[in-house]
Amino acid sequence: MKKPRVLVIRAPGTNCDAETAYAFEVAGADCDLVHITRLAEGEPRLDRFQVFVIPGGFSYGDDLGAGKVQANELELRLRDQLVPFIERGGLVLGICNGFQVLVRAGLLPVPFGGQRVSLLPNTSGKYECRWVHLRSAPGNPCVFTRGIDRIDLAVGHGEGRLFVPPEAEGDIVPVLYYCGPDGRPAGYPYNPNGSYRDIAGLTDASGRVLGLMPHPDRFTRAAQHPNWTGRGNPDAAGDGFRFFTNAVQYAKGIV
Repeated sequence: MKKPRVLVIRAPGTNCDAETAYAFEVAGADCDLVHITRLAEGEPRLDRFQVFVIPGGFSYGDDLGAGKVQANELELRLRDQLVPFIERGGLVLGICNGFQVLVRAGLLPVPFGGQRVSLLPNTSGKYECRWVHLRSAPGNPCVFTRGIDRIDLAVGHGEGRLFVPPEAEGDIVPVLYYCGPDGRPAGYPYNPNGSYRDIAGLTDASGRVLGLMPHPDRFTRAAQHPNWTGRGNPDAAGDGFRFFTNAVQYAKGIV
């Protein structure tokens, strides 16, 4: 069986593309790192891939707001490729800055439904870089988080506070919640940004489009955790690796 193909795009200011591509390759996929301009110009075409990924970083310096410029590129230059890609069952993953892009491009919470929610500056008023505890939202349909219950991941962002206006509450499909060490809801610093209902990640109704602020790409090996000495084999998989293996396994069934 041929390996699933993953496309990780990059733009000026992206800085987590290599780690994300590495995680997919270790999980069993063939992964291409492509500048967004090349994709917009049609080489390569998105229809050659099963998974489309927008990694973390600070695309275009976040000069017009986190992820705004890259979101405009998705809407104006890549929509003709993204619509058929999602309609045929492709997977989409946006991590941190990628989540900001998906929200501002109107791909979450409803693909091509226009921007319905926002990711605002952290309530602390500062950049938050820490490890967080997460619990899975019961019954969520997300492909990437199958089999996940409680995990630790790292965050690093200044604009991660999910804001949901009343008219959009019915569109929200939570995937992960920030929580305390015991798995219960908790305030700052366990919720590092003040996000609505402690939500750390959203999916669409199909479960195939995922955006999240924490970084699964930063915890693919057990030794990457600050308490790794108490977590058994340092070469074992980290909590974040399941996101990539789940995606690759699912992508094998996409034509």
